Amino acid sequence: MKVSRKLIQQQGCSAVNIRSVAAACGVSVGSIYNYFDSKAALVNAAVESVWCEIFHPPKDGAVFQDTQTCIIWMYGQIEQGCKQYPGFFTLHSLGFMREDKDDGRQKMQQTWRHILDKLNAVLKQDARIRDDAFTEQFTAERFADVLFSLMLSALLRQDYDPTASLEIIRRTLY
Repeated sequence: MKVSRKLIQQQGCSAVNIRSVAAACGVSVGSIYNYFDSKAALVNAAVESVWCEIFHPPKDGAVFQDTQTCIIWMYGQIEQGCKQYPGFFTLHSLGFMREDKDDGRQKMQQTWRHILDKLNAVLKQDARIRDDAFTEQFTAERFADVLFSLMLSALLRQDYDPTASLEIIRRTLY
């Protein structure tokens, strides 16, 4: 995965295939097939690995103690990820959601679900949120979806300023 991520950094997802990874690792093509039964499986795993690297939780768990700090951290991770993996989000990774690539789409949805679950957990434990902020119709889960949608939209625009999301949080929850 380390070699695949490096190929994605340097040349994009299209550079990741069984032969290129085998050559970069100095192993036979058959060795790669021991772990991945197809190019699609390799690419899917590499894309998931990039997402996991970008959103790897920090050692300082304070990031997840309140919603605003978490959002600032997430936008920072998006910005850092875009610098580290140019074009990854817009040209490659989000393409899994549009194209008919069931395995890739499923992996991407699992990764996004993990991010959403963490955001939802932060919302539920944030001591600053008013007791009456959430209702049966307006739940923490729905608000997490809104915040995540704003992040994805910002990602596509390459706008790493969390100010709009922070203002929505402030006006809605505190």
